[in-house]
Amino acid sequence: MTSPATLTLRPATHADAPLIASIHATSWRATYRGLLPDDFLDRVIDERAAWWEARMRAPGEERRLVLIAELHGDAAGFVCAELQPESKWGVLLDNLHALPGFQGIGCGKLLMRAAQDWARSQGEAQIYLFVLEGNAPAIAFYERQGWAFAGAEQDQLGGIDITALRYVYPLR
Repeated sequence: MTSPATLTLRPATHADAPLIASIHATSWRATYRGLLPDDFLDRVIDERAAWWEARMRAPGEERRLVLIAELHGDAAGFVCAELQPESKWGVLLDNLHALPGFQGIGCGKLLMRAAQDWARSQGEAQIYLFVLEGNAPAIAFYERQGWAFAGAEQDQLGGIDITALRYVYPLR
């Protein structure tokens, strides 16, 4: 897949776990300063590295999509979507991250569309995601793309209580 900005998508492999963890941690550090504790964000790379290493080795890869976006061979972001058979909300768009230097060039849109297309190909009628309350740029981005607020859930992240906002997008 290619966009006008010459962004390309490729399937991630287990060998990409460190790269994905790095993108994930960099994105969180840039996005969540002021929303999550600094000490958590400063050490999040180790936690994300272990998490992605385990996730990319976990069985059930046929139930998830993990793609890396690249621009001229440089990693720009990634997406992870997963079938949630017991969920009434459809496919979970679990991660969508564009590195700060690659935001505003269509990276997030390209990754999101790929996840939506994959969810459709799985026969799903809807896709959903969670966004941290207070993450106004992400909320605005999702709403511009046609996602609708569908509820809030309390959770914990970085050792603090948070509110995760659920957004949904119909696929049909």
